[in-house]
Amino acid sequence: MLFNPALLKLYKTPLLLVLASALFYTVFAYDLVRTDYVKLVSIYAALFFLFYKLVQIFKSNFKALTYIAFGFRAIFILAIPNLSQDFYRFIWDGRLILEGFNPYLYTVDAFTNNAQFPVSQAQELREGMGNLNASHFTNYPPINQLCFVIAGLFAGKSILGSVVVMRLLIIAADFGTLHFGKKLLEELRLPAYNIFWYVLNPFIIIELTGNLHFEGVMIFFLVWSLYLLHCGKWQWAAMVFAVSISTKLIPLIFLPLFFQWFITTRTTKQSDTIGKVASSSLTPSNKAIKGIIKLISFYSIVIITTILLFAPFYSSAFLNNYTQTVALWFKNFEFNASLYYIAREIGYSFRDRNEIAVIGKVIPYIIIVFVLIITFFRRNKTTLQLITAMLLVLTFYYFTATTIHPWYIATLVILSVFTKYKFPLVWSFVIILSYLSYLNINKADKSENLWIIALEYIIVYGVFIWEVFIKKAPKMEASI
Repeated sequence: MLFNPALLKLYKTPLLLVLASALFYTVFAYDLVRTDYVKLVSIYAALFFLFYKLVQIFKSNFKALTYIAFGFRAIFILAIPNLSQDFYRFIWDGRLILEGFNPYLYTVDAFTNNAQFPVSQAQELREGMGNLNASHFTNYPPINQLCFVIAGLFAGKSILGSVVVMRLLIIAADFGTLHFGKKLLEELRLPAYNIFWYVLNPFIIIELTGNLHFEGVMIFFLVWSLYLLHCGKWQWAAMVFAVSISTKLIPLIFLPLFFQWFITTRTTKQSDTIGKVASSSLTPSNKAIKGIIKLISFYSIVIITTILLFAPFYSSAFLNNYTQTVALWFKNFEFNASLYYIAREIGYSFRDRNEIAVIGKVIPYIIIVFVLIITFFRRNKTTLQLITAMLLVLTFYYFTATTIHPWYIATLVILSVFTKYKFPLVWSFVIILSYLSYLNINKADKSENLWIIALEYIIVYGVFIWEVFIKKAPKMEASI
């Protein structure tokens, strides 16, 4: 019997939630302008509520949640990103490589200002990406560039075709994250459905699948690497970790945190849920020496693999251009920051000018000190402890950074599913406020609305402080 009224009645509420979500995603993808702030926030809030209810209802049905999560992604297949224009630069870089140019050696404006159009639809791409993107050298690492090249190969001269190809790559990466995330959760004896706090999250679907940010690809390799590391396959883990770095540089900040994990030598797979490490007949000193050798080998594999992946683009000009471009995120750009804006206001009160150049030089040293403190003075001996340390380090970095674009916190969301902390999930909800930051009463005022940013961070810091410093921690790492 094709139609079963009893079955329909039983699943009426879940079906309505799925259909409502699909409708909202369709409107978001094809009928939303970024400056329509009321519509933007309303749809996003509705999607977040529906997401929470769907995970609650289907948490015992992994297959259903999988179909739903990727069904929602499929809605975006033919949509042009409406919250970000970065994809125009992605297409430019991919086509430039196919024309035989090194994308790290030329700005877009270096061509177009001289009436040179090395790629098809050059003027349209230049107009789409905007002045800021066109005036700087590319900062996307080689695996990211490979994705752009694949889009250029399969889409030809079609901008929409390039968008579709890149979107399929990001969706494929999400499948990988789902697969290895589930396996890692099972190894850690945590609920497998925890992975859907990432995979089904509207923030992830909209920012990664919808707006084509390749954090999703980086996260896939990061999760895969952590799974391999947990299983004792540290050599392969190092290679995959290097691929993650070569997609987005952010995993570099995690490298010191592996110190204790390797020094605590394992002879069999560890049992993180009870915090015990397998015993060994080796003496403590021999264990430490063996661990140090493994640690050095791990770092060596990561460094060598990363260098090899960057090697095809290497030149002295590349090194200079790339480091200068990365430095811009510390010394020039500012958006949706928190502690930095407080420091900036203090600078204004003393010297009546923006001290970003000075503050930007200090921030990296503060971050390095914090990373070293977490590395040597916090227990990071098990996989759960290691992932929690990664979460705390990256959170501190984002709290002190001068620029926090919404898609940056995707890495916090995936790390949180393996820990007891929920503040990244809360941040993935309130991050939508960053799109309202230029909403000023005076339309001529192009500066950020600090009241809106303050609201975002009051919520995030409130939950963070409650969870990390006030709430009594459970004896074991629990599910979210």
